Amino acid sequence: MPLKITTLAERPEFAPGIWDMDHTWHPFMLEDPIADLFYPLATTTLSEYVLVADDEAEPGRLVARASMTPFRSDGSELPDDGWDGVIRSGWLARARGETPDAISALEITIRRDLLGTGLSSVMLGAMREHAARLGYRELVAPVRPTMKHLEPHTLMSEYAFRNRADGLPHDAWLRVHVRAGGKIVKVAPRSMVVAGTPAEWRKWTGLPFDRTGTVEVPGALSPVHCDVEHDHVVYVEPNVWVSHPLT
Repeated sequence: MPLKITTLAERPEFAPGIWDMDHTWHPFMLEDPIADLFYPLATTTLSEYVLVADDEAEPGRLVARASMTPFRSDGSELPDDGWDGVIRSGWLARARGETPDAISALEITIRRDLLGTGLSSVMLGAMREHAARLGYRELVAPVRPTMKHLEPHTLMSEYAFRNRADGLPHDAWLRVHVRAGGKIVKVAPRSMVVAGTPAEWRKWTGLPFDRTGTVEVPGALSPVHCDVEHDHVVYVEPNVWVSHPLT
């Protein structure tokens, strides 16, 4: 597929419908409140950090998007709060008038009918190239392993470093990152936090959430904790930090 990949700043016509692209994200994944510090600005202030791709044979129809955010690094190891942490850091830097000194990938979304065609790898390569053009020496990514939901009770610290016989990661999405030049660094144990009432989680998942304890939710990478007596449900998602050197 001949793709035209640009920034959203260069193709503002995609902005009104960029989040309407058909995707496979589970509804509960869209309820992380920290996301509101990035996505409302992604089509305006931060449009230079969003890549969009359309088919040159069918121009104007979005086939993939990829989002990044600049953030402030304290020079130490990557934060345990992963995805939430870099979004919050970037937002605070802008609010304080500080200059971000690092950049993180946030997500790559491929149109549902094009999954499995290799577009994720193409968009990852485009993110690396764009981050380098912006002057960054490293692109980091709090990666959400695509197969981890099949093993919600397996510790991410074990899953992330599990390799195949050829030495590449067991997880398909982590393999894409490593093949692109990335290095698995560490686990981000509380990368995303989604909290709500049992009623809200029933709406998001269709599950009963009528008993206190852990609940296996389709698509979740770890068990979701439900406390019926206190009327709250909390999902803490671990991700995997991957570093992509750009020089």
